[in-house]
Amino acid sequence: MGRYTGPACRLCRRQAMKLFLKGDRCYMAKCPIETGRPVPGVHGQRRSKLSAYGVQLREKQRLRRMFGMQERQFRVFFERALRTRGVTGEKLLQSLELRLDSLVYRLGFAPSRRAARQMVNHGHIAVNGRKNTIPSRVLKAGDKIQVRERKPGREYAARFMDSAESRGLAAWLQLKKDLFEGEVLHVPTREEIAPTVDEQLIVELYSK
Repeated sequence: MGRYTGPACRLCRRQAMKLFLKGDRCYMAKCPIETGRPVPGVHGQRRSKLSAYGVQLREKQRLRRMFGMQERQFRVFFERALRTRGVTGEKLLQSLELRLDSLVYRLGFAPSRRAARQMVNHGHIAVNGRKNTIPSRVLKAGDKIQVRERKPGREYAARFMDSAESRGLAAWLQLKKDLFEGEVLHVPTREEIAPTVDEQLIVELYSK
C-alpha cells in the first residue's frame, strides 16, 4: 500500500489547520499555519465557496491525513464502525484513537503519528508484554503499551515524553514514565477525543 512521502506541512496548509504531523515543530511560531502561509498551489490565494460535497470531502480528508492513512485503509475503519452497534461517527473516532500507532503518539513515546508508526514497525513496542509490529492494531481497555527494553527505543522515547506530558495526557490513558509503559484505562468518549472534526459529515459522505 502506498503512503504519502511529501512535505507534511503542505497537508496542514491544504486543510488550513494544524494536523500535528511534525511533532514539536507544530507548537513553534515558525509553523506555516501560525505564520499565515496560504493554501498550496498556484490558486492558493483564491477563496472559493465549497459545495456540500466539498465540505464533506474536506472533513474526511482532514481526519484521514491527521491519522496518516490511505483512503482504502480509512474506508475499512469506517465500514468496521458502521457494523458496530452505536453512533457510527463516534465509533470511527474511537477506533482511530485506539490504533497502536496513535496510542504510542498520545503517550509521548514518539513526536508524531508518523514517527510512532515507524517505531512500531521497527519492533520497539510491546503490547501486554509481547512484541507488536502492526501499527493499525486496535487496542481495548486494559491493554498495556510498553517501549521494549532496548537502548535505542528507550533513548528515543525519553526525548519526547516530558514535552508530551507538559501538554497534557488524555484522561483515558495512564503513563508510567519510569517503566516506559502506558495503559488504556477506558475507551474514550466523544468529549475526550481530540480531533476537531465533524464526523457526521464523513458518515454522510460515505452514505451516498
